[in-house]
Amino acid sequence: MNLPNIRRALADYHGPPLTFMEICGTHTAAISENGIPAILSPRIHLISGPGCPVCVSVSAYIDRLCDLAMEPGMCVCTFGDLLRVPGSARALEQCVAVGGRVQMVYSPLEVLSLAKAEPSTRFVFAAVGFETTAPVYAVLADTIMKEQIPNVQLLTALKTMPPAVRALCKGETKIDGFLAPGHVAVITGEGPWHQLAAAQGLPFVISGFTGEELLCSLYALVRLAGQGVCKNLYPAAVRPEGNPAARALVDRYFEPADAAWRGLGILPGSGLVLRPQYQHLDAGSAQLTTDAAAQSGCRCAQVITGAIPPTACPLFGTACTPGTPRGACMVSGEGSCHNAYLNHRM
Repeated sequence: MNLPNIRRALADYHGPPLTFMEICGTHTAAISENGIPAILSPRIHLISGPGCPVCVSVSAYIDRLCDLAMEPGMCVCTFGDLLRVPGSARALEQCVAVGGRVQMVYSPLEVLSLAKAEPSTRFVFAAVGFETTAPVYAVLADTIMKEQIPNVQLLTALKTMPPAVRALCKGETKIDGFLAPGHVAVITGEGPWHQLAAAQGLPFVISGFTGEELLCSLYALVRLAGQGVCKNLYPAAVRPEGNPAARALVDRYFEPADAAWRGLGILPGSGLVLRPQYQHLDAGSAQLTTDAAAQSGCRCAQVITGAIPPTACPLFGTACTPGTPRGACMVSGEGSCHNAYLNHRM
């Protein structure tokens, strides 16, 4: 079926109500930017899941980064979207204002140059992400080991997506199918998504990121509703086997562990932590499980799990905006609230 017919079919759908969840922050942004909800039938409802790694990182992790940033002789390195995420008391950018040292970087490997230039400074990289970015952190660990760089460590908040999907399927939110994350699937391959589809009895469609690709994937979900099957509609990037070399490097340095997710709690085996023989590279990632309410009234935890839309949060668009974020979902460009605010997605 060509794209105009797919658009028409999605707009004219009159079947049973269907709720589909995307679990990729880039999908969240692309759906909003392309105005896709506005062209769907009212009987097709899209909700955002825990696809933003910054958003699902708990306040204890941010607090640990803040503590490290305030230590003499210490520098915390991070991507820009983590700077403004509130911890229980403050965000990293506020640490800078009171004398802490935080360095924004565009690649984890930039930390190596910084560390070599300042051998008396201890550098900690905030390693946040899913399967997509775990190989980059494995490369960082591998380089540290091979080049014997003594003053670089990682504070990890790495997570894997399948345990979160299983938890969502057991939750109270009714979900009829998932847009599977294309970037994650580049690493994992199709296997985990076929397994999830069969186990949960729900359709999963691995999708690309253009408006056309997303519409085709949503149409596939409609056609597959009620079936426990997975379809790969992003074959240009996602091979059935994924990227075995990347997974092997991750497995060399990291192992599964329980992890705390904002909105989902502690999920067994959903995290990736440095293996025991590489614990000297860790900056204190263990036991960072608490998630204090950083701001009274913030409902990021419910937004992340699709329990409520961003507009149902009492702070949305008033006390909480991209310019004055009160929660992680408004900070990150992949966050549900951020995209709902910028693109009027409801």
